[in-house]
Amino acid sequence: MKEYRLTDWLPTSKKEVELRGWSELDVILFSGDAYVDHPSFGAAVIGRILESLGLRVAIVPQPNWRDDLRDFKKLGRPRLFFGISAGCMDSMVNKYTANKRLRSEDAYTPDGRPDMRPEYPSIVYSRILKELYPDVPVVLGGIEASMRRLSHYDYWQDKLQKSILCDSGADLLIYGMGEKPITELTERLVAKGAPIQSHELPTDIPQTAFLAQAEAESSLPAAETLTLYSHEECLKDKKKQAANFRHIEEESNKYAANRITQRVDKQLVVVNAPYPPMNETELDHSFDLPYTRLPHPKYKNKRIPAYDMIKFSVNIHRGCFGGCAFCTISAHQGKFIVSRSKESILKEVREVSQLPDFKGYLSDLGGPSANMYRMGGKDESVCHKCKRPSCIHPKVCPNLNTDHRPLLDIYQSVDALPGIKKSFIGSGVRYDLLLHQSKDSAVNRSTAEYTRELIANHVSGRLKVAPEHTSDSVLNIMRKPSFHQFGEFKQIFDRINRELNLRQQLIPYFISSHPGCKEEDMAELAVLTKRLDFHLEQVQDFTPTPMTVATEAWYTGFHPYTLEPIFSARTQREKLAQRQFFFWYKPEERRNIMNELARIGRKDLINKLYGK
Repeated sequence: MKEYRLTDWLPTSKKEVELRGWSELDVILFSGDAYVDHPSFGAAVIGRILESLGLRVAIVPQPNWRDDLRDFKKLGRPRLFFGISAGCMDSMVNKYTANKRLRSEDAYTPDGRPDMRPEYPSIVYSRILKELYPDVPVVLGGIEASMRRLSHYDYWQDKLQKSILCDSGADLLIYGMGEKPITELTERLVAKGAPIQSHELPTDIPQTAFLAQAEAESSLPAAETLTLYSHEECLKDKKKQAANFRHIEEESNKYAANRITQRVDKQLVVVNAPYPPMNETELDHSFDLPYTRLPHPKYKNKRIPAYDMIKFSVNIHRGCFGGCAFCTISAHQGKFIVSRSKESILKEVREVSQLPDFKGYLSDLGGPSANMYRMGGKDESVCHKCKRPSCIHPKVCPNLNTDHRPLLDIYQSVDALPGIKKSFIGSGVRYDLLLHQSKDSAVNRSTAEYTRELIANHVSGRLKVAPEHTSDSVLNIMRKPSFHQFGEFKQIFDRINRELNLRQQLIPYFISSHPGCKEEDMAELAVLTKRLDFHLEQVQDFTPTPMTVATEAWYTGFHPYTLEPIFSARTQREKLAQRQFFFWYKPEERRNIMNELARIGRKDLINKLYGK
């Protein structure tokens, strides 16, 4: 076990800054999360990237915004800029359930305390810093800012909101994964010399957004700029907001995208095109920085639930080409898979094995999806022209390389390391990739071998998969495969378990109240899952989160790609009526479900659920 000193973490206080012999800081980061020095925590990643550039950087985790603001003053003004992230989750998803009830625990806070961050920290922290240090640049990042960079529906306020740049007063917003834009921004500012004033930030860096005067639109190259309906137009006509979102998603999924502009009030939100995906060397560099992989010592062994979940896991790639309608992963990380090298992964596994309470079991070797490592286009020039949000819906793209051999090699190499007893797969498995038949027989053999290896050696008793629904019409809107594929995979899972004398469970995840889903669809779901002998546990109501196709459909009532009307369960009664069907097996739900089936004219399903 390695011994760490206080100076092995980025400083969080004046005392820690002085311990390093610094009299001035270049960048000060403010985060809505506790400071865990781990590559799964965004503030730590950005802090370590800045440190690797030779900058003096500090982190102020979960500053108190309700007192005399001493946390915002204690480190003074930075030489270059303040950086702000609300945390690893959107603060409103973190604070509230799908029914808008306060959560009892914040997973990113010591001991799970739910009162250590405000609603919308991106806005609250920015406004405070702008009031205290009006001339110092404020740069927003993280998922909350990223998903709110343009007009977006806010479920918790039930209104269409302007770009978060308008409400926060921040000078620049970095969207997506921030290593490349923060590196270019910093290098440019250092070259320019300091101190830097707010109005001196560059506005041509890819993957950044900023506010300009409306007249600036005429100076932008028309051929490279996509102009959305204005915020005011979208307030008057929801169909225009739906139409906007299709363009936003398509540009997010292009290899070479356009700049996006949107007028709001008398200003112009400018969203520069993103960088091309990172390469392996760049991703390795981000993961290979000198993280301690531990919470800051200031927390004195307090439990940080989110850290407990991932401390013995290793992320092997970024990106997801699933394109699920309700998910923000591709909007934030992109659909193109960027994989770490085998050497970088094994290096991190060795580091995990040295942690004090590691017992030899890795909880996950995965990513946004479990089995997309090293996958991408066979002919990348085809991908460079593509704007499909999903590479596997409605069918697997014929240009997609679905070879599982590189992933098998990772599993086997990790399991061969000293001190590793077993590596489990905790990320969600895409069974549609496991069922896909390629024209390459070697790829098909690798898929069969991977499926057996996964089930035989990498399931910790329960394997998570996400069919999400049973209705093909709902699944099509969700951009998920037909439910019959889940049935096929379950047969394979059960057969391999029988052959190996294992008693493992397949745990399916389902969503109710998704756009396009009606009570009848939920009733059919109950019947089908009963037939498969499932008593569902992992279920949730659809939560409209910013910047997803499903959210825009839910808010506007129109599907962004067809602009056709679409039904959504919006009232509390409609949502509860759908959700109850998950729990058909509970005696206390039986009468309500029977009454509801009678009300919607589906008494035939009563017999299928409860017998005559």
